[in-house]
Amino acid sequence: MSDVARLAGVSIKTVSRVVNDEPAVHPDTAERVVAAIEQLGFRRNLGARNLRRGSTTGTIGLVVEDVGNPFYSELNRAVERIATSFGRHVLTGSSGENSDRERELSLEFCARRVDGLLIVPAGLQHGYLVPEMRAGTPVVFLDRPAGDIVADTVLVDNLGGTIEAVSHLVRHGHRRIAFLGDSPDIFTAAERLRGFREGCVRNGISYDESLVAMQTPTPETVGQAVRKLIGGPNPATAVIAGNNRVAVHLLRALAHAEHRPALVSFDDFELADLLDPPVTVIAHDVSALGHAAAELLFARIQGDQSAPRKVVLPVHLVARGSGEAAP
Repeated sequence: MSDVARLAGVSIKTVSRVVNDEPAVHPDTAERVVAAIEQLGFRRNLGARNLRRGSTTGTIGLVVEDVGNPFYSELNRAVERIATSFGRHVLTGSSGENSDRERELSLEFCARRVDGLLIVPAGLQHGYLVPEMRAGTPVVFLDRPAGDIVADTVLVDNLGGTIEAVSHLVRHGHRRIAFLGDSPDIFTAAERLRGFREGCVRNGISYDESLVAMQTPTPETVGQAVRKLIGGPNPATAVIAGNNRVAVHLLRALAHAEHRPALVSFDDFELADLLDPPVTVIAHDVSALGHAAAELLFARIQGDQSAPRKVVLPVHLVARGSGEAAP
């Protein structure tokens, strides 16, 4: 800043006033300061400025599983839209479904003095956040709840959505329905499996453990599960995919299969409506999930001291063809 002051022929205080958009600087003087700033490539140290003032840093942190996953990309965009409306920027990191990485990212964001944190949790232990929350950093969990602390949470109706998927397939004549889910350690996967089990009970069909496969979805694991579930003398006539990644791997595995079961996917995904047949899905508004979580976070940033909230957003079935095929 002293270099700018020398070049512009003004005091450091005048440079400070121009940089911080303060009044009482003559337009000609301000113009000289701006020209000097551009010539020298000067940039404000916002972190130091905010620490001195005790104000916000103008950032929030967002921890997701994988920013490359279209689900989380859309979630990130939704959070950014709300953050921008509040004059904030978003720092985003991927945990890779690793609880240690989640903790590392969260604490790093706190060390950078973000104004608040949004977390899609990878682990079940979040006591490490208690000192940060007591120090005034609000935290909102989204898509999955915190494991061992009470905090604001925004979820989708995983249970009800999977019950509806089972009911839909039963209405179209299916009794042998399989469920392919993600790792059972993940909250959403466990809740959707619970919904599948409840859906079987409500619709009067037996819950058959041999028709369930719960594991991290890869082309290999899903391919093996498909061969087991639709092969043999008594194959599944319908399959519920527990998330969009499972659905994509499942479709690849079925591409050259002789027997194509009916399919319902929990989570919509790109081009699902253009496949042959188009994929029936349990859809939810990912943008609404991000918006709701971000709005709750900014309410806390602005001083809301009410009790922690749990928000559950609705889902709905979109019938496109794959889930309406007869047995």
